[in-house]
Amino acid sequence: MPRYKLIIEYDGSPYCGWQVQENGRSVQGALEDAVKAICGESIRVHGAGRTDAGVHALAQVAHLDMPKVFPPGRLRDGLNAHLRPNPIGVLAADIVPDTFEARFSAIKRHYRYRIVNRRANLAIDAGRVWRVPKPLDAAAMHEAAQRLLGKHDFTTFRDTECQAKSPEKTLDQLDVTRDSDDVTIVTSARSFLHSQVRSMVGSLVWVGEGRWSADDMQRALEARNRQACGPVAPPDGLYLVRVDY
Repeated sequence: MPRYKLIIEYDGSPYCGWQVQENGRSVQGALEDAVKAICGESIRVHGAGRTDAGVHALAQVAHLDMPKVFPPGRLRDGLNAHLRPNPIGVLAADIVPDTFEARFSAIKRHYRYRIVNRRANLAIDAGRVWRVPKPLDAAAMHEAAQRLLGKHDFTTFRDTECQAKSPEKTLDQLDVTRDSDDVTIVTSARSFLHSQVRSMVGSLVWVGEGRWSADDMQRALEARNRQACGPVAPPDGLYLVRVDY
């Protein structure tokens, strides 16, 4: 039975997240419906990351085992045909060894968070960025972000419903840059806790607004207490950009 690796792009706005849930439409569920339409069987599609409700992906990775061989290009095109009009696109499909696991074979995940720092309402990017009207000091945000690099107990930035066995994670990158009104936060790690990226972004915005200093960010991290976290950024601006193997 061949195993396929899929590269998937999606707008997370209409979905309750990647994972199949009882309370709404999911990206995983839409893909599994498309797979069933092609092969006539219910097959689990395993993702590299369980993105939350409203979170987008530029290159989510998934794998599935098909009951028969499809040319990769035909599988890609067939899935895309059955996914319409869902805002989901299968960018590529490849046959991979049976040892490949979309989630457990990953060595690094890369996320991007987009902020538009302006007072005017959003038009084109509504639902795809976080509009923050108060001026942000991106340099101060970047300085504070460096306090979070390395291996730490990230309990402060962990959702209370997170199911990870340990709150310890190693953060490899957390950079903040500005280009005109666009403030971009890029972060990389082998894995992240539930809501970790959005929690870090919300706290960094407090730094950018002048409510917190880099030392406040350090104290929040060391508190190892969810109550010490700043606001959780909305899902609109978060993108899973790439998964490395």
